[in-house]
Amino acid sequence: MRFKLGTRGSPLALTQAAMVADALCAAYGWSADRIETVVIRTTGDRVQDRALAEIGGKALWTKELDRALLAGEVDACVHSMKDVETVRPDPIRIAAMLPRADVRDRLIGVAALADLPHGATVGTSSPRRAAQLRRRRPDLVITLFRGNVDTRLAKLASGEVDATLLAAAGLDRLGRRDVGTPIADMLPAPAQGAVGIEVRRDDAAAVALVAAIDDIATSACVHAERGLLAALQADCHSPVAALATPQGHDIALTAELLSEDGTAHVAGHLVGASETVGAALAADLLARAPAAVRRLFGG
Repeated sequence: MRFKLGTRGSPLALTQAAMVADALCAAYGWSADRIETVVIRTTGDRVQDRALAEIGGKALWTKELDRALLAGEVDACVHSMKDVETVRPDPIRIAAMLPRADVRDRLIGVAALADLPHGATVGTSSPRRAAQLRRRRPDLVITLFRGNVDTRLAKLASGEVDATLLAAAGLDRLGRRDVGTPIADMLPAPAQGAVGIEVRRDDAAAVALVAAIDDIATSACVHAERGLLAALQADCHSPVAALATPQGHDIALTAELLSEDGTAHVAGHLVGASETVGAALAADLLARAPAAVRRLFGG
Protein backbone atom coordinates (compact mmCIF):
# COMPACT_ATOMS: atom_id res chain seq x y z
CA MET A 1 0.00 0.00 0.00
CA ARG A 2 1.36 3.39 -1.00
CA PHE A 3 1.92 6.27 1.39
CA LYS A 4 0.28 9.34 -0.16
CA LEU A 5 1.88 12.78 0.20
CA GLY A 6 -0.26 15.83 -0.54
CA THR A 7 1.44 18.93 -1.91
CA ARG A 8 0.89 22.08 -3.87
CA GLY A 9 1.94 21.91 -7.51
CA SER A 10 4.54 24.67 -7.75
CA PRO A 11 8.09 23.63 -8.69
CA LEU A 12 9.29 24.46 -5.18
CA ALA A 13 6.45 22.56 -3.50
CA LEU A 14 7.11 19.51 -5.66
CA THR A 15 10.81 19.70 -4.85
CA GLN A 16 10.03 19.81 -1.14
CA ALA A 17 7.61 16.88 -1.42
CA ALA A 18 10.37 14.94 -3.17
CA MET A 19 12.71 15.76 -0.29
CA VAL A 20 10.19 14.31 2.16
CA ALA A 21 9.71 11.23 -0.01
CA ASP A 22 13.47 10.73 -0.23
CA ALA A 23 13.81 11.07 3.55
CA LEU A 24 11.09 8.49 4.16
CA CYS A 25 12.62 6.07 1.64
CA ALA A 26 16.03 6.48 3.27
CA ALA A 27 14.61 5.97 6.77
CA TYR A 28 12.70 2.81 5.91
CA GLY A 29 14.58 1.38 2.95
CA TRP A 30 11.58 1.88 0.69
CA SER A 31 11.72 2.02 -3.08
CA ALA A 32 10.55 5.28 -4.67
CA ASP A 33 7.26 3.75 -5.83
CA ARG A 34 6.23 3.15 -2.21
CA ILE A 35 5.26 6.85 -2.03
CA GLU A 36 2.68 8.58 -4.21
CA THR A 37 2.75 12.37 -4.58
CA VAL A 38 -0.73 13.87 -4.89
CA VAL A 39 -0.84 17.42 -6.28
CA ILE A 40 -3.58 19.61 -4.86
CA ARG A 41 -4.17 23.04 -6.33
CA THR A 42 -4.79 25.71 -3.71
CA THR A 43 -6.60 29.04 -3.86
CA GLY A 44 -3.28 30.75 -3.23
CA ASP A 45 -1.93 29.22 -6.44
CA ARG A 46 -4.98 30.27 -8.46
CA VAL A 47 -5.25 33.90 -7.31
CA GLN A 48 -2.07 35.79 -8.19
CA ASP A 49 -3.19 39.41 -8.59
CA ARG A 50 -3.97 40.28 -4.97
CA ALA A 51 -2.16 40.19 -1.66
CA LEU A 52 -2.92 37.11 0.44
CA ALA A 53 -3.92 39.27 3.38
CA GLU A 54 -6.76 40.73 1.30
CA ILE A 55 -8.30 37.40 0.28
CA GLY A 56 -7.94 35.03 3.20
CA GLY A 57 -4.34 34.93 4.39
CA LYS A 58 -2.22 31.83 4.82
CA ALA A 59 -5.26 29.54 4.78
CA LEU A 60 -5.22 30.00 1.00
CA TRP A 61 -2.16 27.75 0.92
CA THR A 62 -3.52 25.11 3.28
CA LYS A 63 -7.30 24.73 3.26
CA GLU A 64 -7.50 22.46 0.21
CA LEU A 65 -4.63 20.35 1.52
CA ASP A 66 -6.34 20.18 4.91
CA ARG A 67 -9.56 19.00 3.29
CA ALA A 68 -7.76 16.24 1.37
CA LEU A 69 -5.91 15.13 4.51
CA LEU A 70 -9.02 15.04 6.70
CA ALA A 71 -10.97 13.23 3.96
CA GLY A 72 -8.32 10.48 3.88
CA GLU A 73 -7.34 11.24 0.30
CA VAL A 74 -3.72 11.63 1.41
CA ASP A 75 -1.80 10.32 4.42
CA ALA A 76 0.32 13.43 5.00
CA CYS A 77 0.78 16.94 3.60
CA VAL A 78 4.02 18.78 2.93
CA HIS A 79 4.20 22.51 3.64
CA SER A 80 6.61 25.42 3.69
CA MET A 81 6.16 26.12 7.38
CA LYS A 82 6.20 29.89 6.98
CA ASP A 83 2.99 29.52 4.94
CA VAL A 84 1.13 27.52 7.59
CA GLU A 85 -1.35 29.40 9.82
CA THR A 86 -0.40 29.61 13.47
CA VAL A 87 -3.64 28.04 14.66
CA ARG A 88 -4.26 24.70 12.96
CA PRO A 89 -7.39 22.51 13.00
CA ASP A 90 -7.44 20.23 16.05
CA PRO A 91 -7.55 17.01 13.98
CA ILE A 92 -4.28 17.94 12.23
CA ARG A 93 -0.85 17.54 13.76
CA ILE A 94 2.54 18.88 12.64
CA ALA A 95 4.38 15.58 12.90
CA ALA A 96 7.86 16.37 11.60
CA MET A 97 10.15 18.90 10.00
CA LEU A 98 13.13 18.39 7.74
CA PRO A 99 16.47 20.01 8.63
CA ARG A 100 16.14 23.74 8.13
CA ALA A 101 17.79 25.38 5.14
CA ASP A 102 19.29 28.88 4.82
CA VAL A 103 16.88 31.19 6.64
CA ARG A 104 18.00 34.43 4.98
CA ASP A 105 16.37 36.53 2.30
CA ARG A 106 18.28 37.26 -0.89
CA LEU A 107 18.19 40.58 -2.69
CA ILE A 108 17.89 40.11 -6.44
CA GLY A 109 18.43 42.81 -9.06
CA VAL A 110 21.23 44.68 -7.30
CA ALA A 111 24.09 43.62 -5.05
CA ALA A 112 22.99 45.75 -2.07
CA LEU A 113 20.11 47.96 -1.02
CA ALA A 114 22.46 50.94 -1.21
CA ASP A 115 22.85 50.29 -4.93
CA LEU A 116 19.18 50.99 -5.62
CA PRO A 117 18.62 54.53 -6.94
CA HIS A 118 16.35 56.94 -5.07
CA GLY A 119 12.71 56.01 -5.65
CA ALA A 120 13.50 52.57 -7.07
CA THR A 121 10.71 49.99 -7.21
CA VAL A 122 10.99 46.77 -5.21
CA GLY A 123 8.48 43.95 -5.62
CA THR A 124 7.26 41.90 -2.66
CA SER A 125 4.00 40.50 -1.33
CA SER A 126 5.31 40.23 2.23
CA PRO A 127 4.26 42.90 4.80
CA ARG A 128 7.37 41.93 6.78
CA ARG A 129 9.76 42.50 3.88
CA ALA A 130 7.95 45.69 2.86
CA ALA A 131 8.22 47.16 6.36
CA GLN A 132 11.88 46.15 6.75
CA LEU A 133 12.70 47.70 3.37
CA ARG A 134 10.87 50.93 4.20
CA ARG A 135 12.67 51.14 7.53
CA ARG A 136 16.02 50.98 5.74
CA ARG A 137 15.07 52.91 2.60
CA PRO A 138 11.96 55.10 3.04
CA ASP A 139 12.35 56.37 -0.53
CA LEU A 140 11.70 52.98 -2.12
CA VAL A 141 8.42 52.24 -3.89
CA ILE A 142 7.09 48.84 -2.76
CA THR A 143 4.77 47.08 -5.19
CA LEU A 144 2.80 43.83 -4.98
CA PHE A 145 4.80 40.93 -6.41
CA ARG A 146 3.32 37.44 -6.33
CA GLY A 147 3.85 34.16 -8.14
CA ASN A 148 6.27 31.26 -7.84
CA VAL A 149 10.03 31.77 -7.97
CA ASP A 150 10.30 31.53 -11.76
CA THR A 151 7.38 33.92 -12.25
CA ARG A 152 8.92 36.53 -9.96
CA LEU A 153 12.34 36.22 -11.57
CA ALA A 154 10.74 36.62 -15.00
CA LYS A 155 8.89 39.76 -13.86
CA LEU A 156 12.16 41.17 -12.54
CA ALA A 157 13.98 40.33 -15.79
CA SER A 158 11.26 42.07 -17.81
CA GLY A 159 11.78 45.29 -15.87
CA GLU A 160 8.54 45.35 -13.88
CA VAL A 161 10.60 46.17 -10.78
CA ASP A 162 14.18 47.13 -10.03
CA ALA A 163 14.69 44.46 -7.39
CA THR A 164 12.94 41.83 -5.30
CA LEU A 165 13.55 39.66 -2.25
CA LEU A 166 13.20 35.89 -2.22
CA ALA A 167 13.95 33.25 0.40
CA ALA A 168 17.40 31.73 0.01
CA ALA A 169 16.01 28.31 0.97
CA GLY A 170 13.61 28.21 -1.97
CA LEU A 171 16.23 29.41 -4.43
CA ASP A 172 18.71 26.82 -3.19
CA ARG A 173 16.18 23.98 -3.38
CA LEU A 174 15.47 24.93 -6.99
CA GLY A 175 19.16 24.85 -7.87
CA ARG A 176 19.51 28.65 -8.01
CA ARG A 177 22.28 29.06 -5.46
CA ASP A 178 23.96 31.75 -7.55
CA VAL A 179 20.89 34.00 -7.69
CA GLY A 180 20.83 37.06 -5.45
CA THR A 181 22.82 38.34 -2.49
CA PRO A 182 22.00 37.17 1.06
CA ILE A 183 20.94 39.93 3.44
CA ALA A 184 22.56 38.99 6.71
CA ASP A 185 21.16 41.81 8.86
CA MET A 186 17.46 41.33 8.11
CA LEU A 187 15.51 38.90 10.31
CA PRO A 188 13.48 36.37 8.29
CA ALA A 189 9.83 35.40 8.52
CA PRO A 190 9.04 33.01 11.37
CA ALA A 191 9.61 29.41 10.18
CA GLN A 192 11.36 30.52 6.98
CA GLY A 193 13.46 27.73 5.45
CA ALA A 194 11.59 24.92 7.22
CA VAL A 195 9.61 22.14 5.52
CA GLY A 196 6.93 20.54 7.66
CA ILE A 197 4.84 17.38 7.37
CA GLU A 198 1.31 17.24 8.76
CA VAL A 199 -0.80 14.15 9.41
CA ARG A 200 -4.17 13.37 10.97
CA ARG A 201 -3.82 13.44 14.73
CA ASP A 202 -5.73 10.18 15.11
CA ASP A 203 -3.63 8.35 12.50
CA ALA A 204 -1.17 6.74 14.90
CA ALA A 205 0.60 4.83 12.13
CA ALA A 206 1.30 7.98 10.10
CA VAL A 207 2.34 9.92 13.21
CA ALA A 208 4.90 7.26 14.11
CA LEU A 209 6.08 6.78 10.54
CA VAL A 210 6.73 10.47 9.89
CA ALA A 211 8.38 11.00 13.28
CA ALA A 212 11.38 9.06 12.03
CA ILE A 213 12.39 11.93 9.73
CA ASP A 214 11.85 14.76 12.22
CA ASP A 215 14.82 17.06 12.78
CA ILE A 216 14.51 17.78 16.49
CA ALA A 217 16.47 21.06 16.46
CA THR A 218 14.46 22.47 13.56
CA SER A 219 11.16 21.48 15.16
CA ALA A 220 12.10 23.09 18.48
CA CYS A 221 13.15 26.34 16.82
CA VAL A 222 10.15 26.58 14.51
CA HIS A 223 7.72 25.77 17.31
CA ALA A 224 9.30 28.58 19.35
CA GLU A 225 8.81 31.01 16.46
CA ARG A 226 5.23 29.85 15.96
CA GLY A 227 4.66 30.23 19.70
CA LEU A 228 5.68 33.88 19.33
CA LEU A 229 3.17 34.35 16.50
CA ALA A 230 0.41 32.70 18.51
CA ALA A 231 1.02 34.91 21.54
CA LEU A 232 1.14 38.03 19.36
CA GLN A 233 -2.08 36.96 17.62
CA ALA A 234 -0.30 38.01 14.44
CA ASP A 235 -1.98 37.71 11.06
CA CYS A 236 -0.98 38.27 7.43
CA HIS A 237 -1.16 42.04 7.93
CA SER A 238 1.30 41.99 10.84
CA PRO A 239 4.94 42.74 9.94
CA VAL A 240 6.85 40.38 12.22
CA ALA A 241 10.28 38.79 11.84
CA ALA A 242 11.78 36.12 14.07
CA LEU A 243 14.58 33.60 14.26
CA ALA A 244 15.22 30.92 16.86
CA THR A 245 18.47 29.02 17.25
CA PRO A 246 19.48 26.21 19.63
CA GLN A 247 21.42 27.30 22.71
CA GLY A 248 22.31 24.33 24.84
CA HIS A 249 19.06 22.76 26.03
CA ASP A 250 17.22 26.02 25.40
CA ILE A 251 16.24 28.18 22.44
CA ALA A 252 17.56 31.68 21.72
CA LEU A 253 14.78 33.69 20.06
CA THR A 254 15.21 37.08 18.40
CA ALA A 255 12.24 38.97 17.00
CA GLU A 256 11.21 42.30 15.53
CA LEU A 257 7.77 43.91 15.15
CA LEU A 258 7.25 46.81 12.77
CA SER A 259 4.60 49.27 11.63
CA GLU A 260 3.55 48.89 7.99
CA ASP A 261 5.64 51.88 6.90
CA GLY A 262 8.68 50.80 8.93
CA THR A 263 8.89 54.05 10.87
CA ALA A 264 8.15 52.35 14.19
CA HIS A 265 9.53 49.10 15.47
CA VAL A 266 10.51 47.11 18.53
CA ALA A 267 13.02 44.28 18.81
CA GLY A 268 14.01 41.82 21.49
CA HIS A 269 15.93 38.67 22.36
CA LEU A 270 15.23 35.97 24.92
CA VAL A 271 16.56 32.54 25.83
CA GLY A 272 14.24 29.87 27.19
CA ALA A 273 12.43 26.61 26.61
CA SER A 274 10.95 26.03 23.16
CA GLU A 275 7.45 25.72 24.60
CA THR A 276 7.49 29.02 26.50
CA VAL A 277 10.08 31.40 25.07
CA GLY A 278 7.81 32.63 22.25
CA ALA A 279 5.02 33.74 24.55
CA ALA A 280 7.50 35.35 26.96
CA LEU A 281 9.20 37.34 24.22
CA ALA A 282 5.84 38.34 22.72
CA ALA A 283 4.75 39.79 26.07
CA ASP A 284 7.99 41.75 26.35
CA LEU A 285 7.73 43.12 22.82
CA LEU A 286 4.10 44.18 23.18
CA ALA A 287 4.84 45.88 26.49
CA ARG A 288 7.55 47.99 24.83
CA ALA A 289 6.04 48.46 21.36
CA PRO A 290 5.03 51.91 20.08
CA ALA A 291 1.28 52.31 19.53
CA ALA A 292 1.72 52.18 15.73
CA VAL A 293 3.16 48.68 16.14
CA ARG A 294 1.02 47.40 18.99
CA ARG A 295 -2.27 48.04 17.11
CA LEU A 296 -1.21 45.47 14.47
CA PHE A 297 -1.12 42.67 17.02
CA GLY A 298 -3.40 41.18 19.63
CA GLY A 299 -6.18 39.95 17.36
